[in-house]
Amino acid sequence: MKGFKEFIDRGNLVQLAVAFIMGVTFAAVVTSLVNDIIMPAVGLATGGLDFASLFAVIKEGDPAGPYNTIAAAKEAGAVTINYGLFVNSIIVFIIVALVLYAIVRAYAKTQKPVEEAVTTKACPFCATDIPVTAVRCPNCTSELSKVS
Repeated sequence: MKGFKEFIDRGNLVQLAVAFIMGVTFAAVVTSLVNDIIMPAVGLATGGLDFASLFAVIKEGDPAGPYNTIAAAKEAGAVTINYGLFVNSIIVFIIVALVLYAIVRAYAKTQKPVEEAVTTKACPFCATDIPVTAVRCPNCTSELSKVS
């Protein structure tokens, strides 16, 4: 029980929960963006075509088709391939990827560049790279504490 309490207290679980909740909320916003703003514009540009209503019947139901909607086909027991919903899912995926890419790029621009820690220095006698903490050059054997 003590190990579990330490796991909870570390904060990683809370950060993960917050990230998950933000992700779900963000997904709802992007889904609304696609369904309510972008897809109507795409439908208008394609002459009123609604991708979500595109399907193909691969097995007739009872009564036999034609079916005007996916719901009517399902109600009749027909087996359908809902390729329009698949197209919608691809469009949602592409938009989410583009939005996330834009967010990550914008976030990266706000961050300071990470300065790498200096681990080597040049020997003043032979110009060989040596560890910063070295007191004698391993190449020319000069004592460096006298120079610094």
